[in-house]
Amino acid sequence: MSARDEVLARIHAALGSGGGTGPDHPVPDEYRTRGDVSGLQLLDLLAARLADYRAIVRRATPATLAAEVSAALAERDARRIVVPPGLAIDLPGWADVTVDTGAGLTPAELDTFDGVVSRSAVAIAETGTIVLDGSPGQGRRAITLVPDYHLCVVEANQVVHLVPEAVTRLASSSGRPLTWISGPSATSDIELERVEGVHGPRTLEVILIAT
Repeated sequence: MSARDEVLARIHAALGSGGGTGPDHPVPDEYRTRGDVSGLQLLDLLAARLADYRAIVRRATPATLAAEVSAALAERDARRIVVPPGLAIDLPGWADVTVDTGAGLTPAELDTFDGVVSRSAVAIAETGTIVLDGSPGQGRRAITLVPDYHLCVVEANQVVHLVPEAVTRLASSSGRPLTWISGPSATSDIELERVEGVHGPRTLEVILIAT
């Protein structure tokens, strides 16, 4: 018996005596596909999960968004900023803003910026995950992975409770690379020493927009 056959045999045994595989014998699908949390409670859950991952969370309304973005950048003294072409957010006049067209900025050049400001595609409250799908408001993956500071704007209508809900929303983006972000980039060595900024931004700051 090959390793593959052995694995399949164990799966059949675990599923019971129904036998068979393929479309005529589907694996039972009993996980939750729709969440039961909504409204302010959903945003609070997302904020709590983000904080668990050591992300910084701010709240804003559409009217106060520009002020919150300015305050976040000022607190980090982030003056040289790179942004995607479709950001559509008013940035402070004192910031030196470069729009990434996807053609000229190398990873080495992106590393010289103080930070990046982007929007998001979906946010998952249960896991504290933000998903980017490369839309114009998010840009190419490099600009949100190379700079050491990522300021990400999430709108209330982009927040879902569970991962399956996010996957459904992202169906139209399935042909593009997706970036799933759960807090700042971090890893631990064998002695469990946490190191941040290894394969992405060292600092993640999220602005949640709700009316």
